[in-house]
Formats: sequence, structure tokens, C-alpha cells
Amino acid sequence: MIHSPCTPLCITDPLPPVDTAVFARRASALLSACAGGSLQDRSWRALRALDVEVDHSAYTPSEPGTLVVANHISWLDIPVLLALDSAVFLAKREVARWPFVGGLAKRSGALFIDRHSYRGLPRTVADLARTLRSGRSVVVFPEATTCCGVHSVPFRRAAFQAALDAGAPIQPVRISYWQGEVPSTVPAFVGDDTVLASVRRVLRARELSVRVSSSPVLEPLGDRRRLAALAQRPCLIS
Repeated sequence: MIHSPCTPLCITDPLPPVDTAVFARRASALLSACAGGSLQDRSWRALRALDVEVDHSAYTPSEPGTLVVANHISWLDIPVLLALDSAVFLAKREVARWPFVGGLAKRSGALFIDRHSYRGLPRTVADLARTLRSGRSVVVFPEATTCCGVHSVPFRRAAFQAALDAGAPIQPVRISYWQGEVPSTVPAFVGDDTVLASVRRVLRARELSVRVSSSPVLEPLGDRRRLAALAQRPCLIS
């Protein structure tokens, strides 16, 4: 079992919250973002509804059949990456029940897994390898938990075995959140926090932005331990 070192005590807001009128406008716009349009359109509308600026100047969309691996901070990571890349998500099954984000993940064709079941892991690896061989890119959060953006845990290796089995390239992606020029933990969804509590924090956040950058692709060579370590280095938040 993977345990995050982070709890809601990690979360601090460096700026005063927006007023009630802005909060209400954002909440209404987020609900409207759920209706109609492509998956990418819905994701962009959700980010605009939340007034989240996205800096993806250092991000390159994946080539078909790529394993995209990213650090994991928030439920917000999912619409951010769906806005930028046409990919399937490998996600814990609880995500399917999350408001708004669960619907986006299901529409992407997400592969849902029971993260508590080691017996199901070989099937998950086989399904992931099969999806990669089909030419679909898959986004995986190999930490298998969320961290606040300051701390991290080692990448788990199973997804990298799937990349080796499929001969699929691996693209590391780094996600970081900011408020103005200050790193922000406000979007973090950690510990015994609830999705709704995390959504409310984002609705109240002032000057929130996300920076997404991709690193050079790793070839599926060597062993999964080495690949996991190499892939995590550019994803660490400094």
C-alpha cells in the first residue's frame, strides 16, 4: 500500500480568497462546462470556468502509443492533461465516482483499476500494454497517490513493465500549480480531504495557474526499476 506523506495540513493559500460573486460565477460556469462538446473542449471550458491559467509552452503532445507519466497533485490534473493531449487515463476506480472529473475520465476511455488489489495487477499491466500497442497514448500517475506538490513518493514500476512489453516510448510530464509567482498547494487533494472540499478551495483561489512541461521521451529499454527512476527525475517539484 502506498501512503502519501501529505495531509490537508500541507495546504496553505498565499492569497486572500475571491469574493462570493466570483465564487458563484465560477461554480455556475463549471456546471455548464459539463454539457456538450468534445472531451478537450469540456476540459478547456472547465479550466476557464475556474479561471485557471494554463502555461503549456514547454509541453509537447504525445505521439500515438506513448506512456505519459506525470506527478500527481490534484483532481485538477485530469482536465489539465485532457485539455492538452488525446489520451486514455489509467485511474483508480474511485475516480469514476468523482463529480465532473469522473465523467471526463470515463469519456476518455479510462482504464479503472482497484489500487488495493495486487491480484489484479497482471491483468492491469496486460490491458495497459494492449492499449499502448493499439496506438492509444495512456496517462499514468505512477506515484499511485497524490502529494501536495512539495513532497513526492517513488514512482511504482508496473506501468513501466507495460511500456517494456508493448515497446512503447515513455514521456515524463511535470505538473506544478502557482498563484501569481508563488508555488501553490491549494489544488492539492491529499489525505482525508474530500473532492468537494478541494473543488471549493479551487473555486475560491485567486490567480491560480498550472505549468505543464514535458521532458525528452525515454525509449523502452532496460528494466522497469531504471525506467521508473529516470522518468521521475524531471517530474520532481524543485
